[in-house]
Amino acid sequence: MEKPRTILVVEDEPIIAAAIAARLRKEAFRVETAGDGLEGVRLSGELEPDLVVLDVMLPGLDGLEVCRRIQNGRPVPVLMLTARDSETDVLVGLGVGADDYMTKPFSTRELVARVHALLRRVDRAKSVAADPSVTIGGVEIDPMRRQVLRDGESVHLTPLEFDLLYLLASHPEVVYSRGRLLNEVWGYEDENGARTIDSHIGALRRKLGRDLVRTVHGVGYAVSQS
Repeated sequence: MEKPRTILVVEDEPIIAAAIAARLRKEAFRVETAGDGLEGVRLSGELEPDLVVLDVMLPGLDGLEVCRRIQNGRPVPVLMLTARDSETDVLVGLGVGADDYMTKPFSTRELVARVHALLRRVDRAKSVAADPSVTIGGVEIDPMRRQVLRDGESVHLTPLEFDLLYLLASHPEVVYSRGRLLNEVWGYEDENGARTIDSHIGALRRKLGRDLVRTVHGVGYAVSQS
């Protein structure tokens, strides 16, 4: 029998934490909860969860710092929960290594769908590891090591940034719509996905140069071959 995957829920509101945990347990996940940031970091190191559901607004150590510390220990998918929905909050959350975010209030059904999508992406990433390296525009992408080099220098990308870049670079000059990118990299589609894609493309441009990924207005994004 396959061992159930472990999900850590870091949420200081007991009612919300209990509702999330109950819904995830119905999906046969093993679920542990933490009520503050320090406990979340401790449990993450102890349990080595397959995924973390993390509230941004936590007492003491906030969710952004928790995310940084968790990701420094070992790469793990993080779904952030936020009561705010500003572009800055989203960019900061994605910038510290979060893979996806949801704005409160949300349905636990939607949360479960996002969790399954993130775990499917992790599984797909393992199979991609056998694929060949890609070099484009001075950037070398090695799926086996999940390493990116720009002009010989290592560049740190979050797991989703890596997957997004590898997909685009593996098919140079192919224009991907935001919806298609969301479906192929994130594993789901929704009406708010465009901003998620734009945020990750922005992060890639900041780290690898603005000319690597081009915008095809009214359509989507592509990587130039030259």
